[in-house]
Amino acid sequence: MRLAIKTYSFNTEERLKSRKLIETLFREGKAFSVFPYRVLFMRVDHPGSKYPAQAGFTVSTKRFPHAVDRNRVKRLTRECWRLQKQPFYDYLAEHSCQLAIFFIYTDKKIAPYPLLQEKVSVILKKLEKEVLKLALPDKPAL
Repeated sequence: MRLAIKTYSFNTEERLKSRKLIETLFREGKAFSVFPYRVLFMRVDHPGSKYPAQAGFTVSTKRFPHAVDRNRVKRLTRECWRLQKQPFYDYLAEHSCQLAIFFIYTDKKIAPYPLLQEKVSVILKKLEKEVLKLALPDKPAL
């Protein structure tokens, strides 16, 4: 008997790297804020992809002039995402939906890891609600 072991990796295929897709996301995607993040998301179709979401992360050079600080915030955010994404992936697979998601860090100082973890959790719950809105067609007006 084999046990199904869930991996908590963050593979290259899961990273949002396509410049074209990122530009489209910023132009046409929906957004919401959960301080200290601004989250952009958009439904996409990647029929060959085995991952239901691609995520990207950014930190403003204006707010963090030192690359060390920017990299630290991105690393912490990616770690929060990596550890909490599996239930969200299951939810997306259930609704046969694929998303492109972009996290923009907006605070002026580096928040502690437990706070970031909590905020990413809130973001994932909010994204689940938004996916439900995207999955259901609009009701006709009476």
